[in-house]
Amino acid sequence: MLKGIEVKPLRRFADERGFFTELMRSDWADIFDQEIVQTNFSISYPGMIRAWHRHLRGQVDCFVVLRGALKICAYDDETKELDEIVSAGDNLQVVRMPGHYWHGFKVVGDERAYLVYFVNRLYEYENPDEERRPWNDPTVVPKLINGSNDDERCDKPWNWLELPYK
Repeated sequence: MLKGIEVKPLRRFADERGFFTELMRSDWADIFDQEIVQTNFSISYPGMIRAWHRHLRGQVDCFVVLRGALKICAYDDETKELDEIVSAGDNLQVVRMPGHYWHGFKVVGDERAYLVYFVNRLYEYENPDEERRPWNDPTVVPKLINGSNDDERCDKPWNWLELPYK
């Protein structure tokens, strides 16, 4: 994984009433060692791609997919490394994303994806901390994918629509 990206499985506590899961705790310093100042919720339709953007003023995002599934990707322009993480409501986890990486996601599967994310910087409407590039930007060409250069998608422009390599 690129430095600073973390994936933390979340524990689901079950009893005869249903389930309970902690989504974020202040003592999870491995995931979020800064103050949470804003929590956001988005719903994305099947097949939707929301990419690429980054934050250059120190924002960190912590994503939790509550329903559906997302392929979350991060790309580092300097190292040309791309990490992809599949996160789903059926298997709750927190994905910590340092904002300086280009990042985004694609809804996978045939249902809407419900995403809650926690951030350490307030969104500034007049001066947003967001730099964007198109989801199909041909200059996103990973040399490594998930730490390996054996993936057949390496050394080609990143294609969100291509089926995963196995």
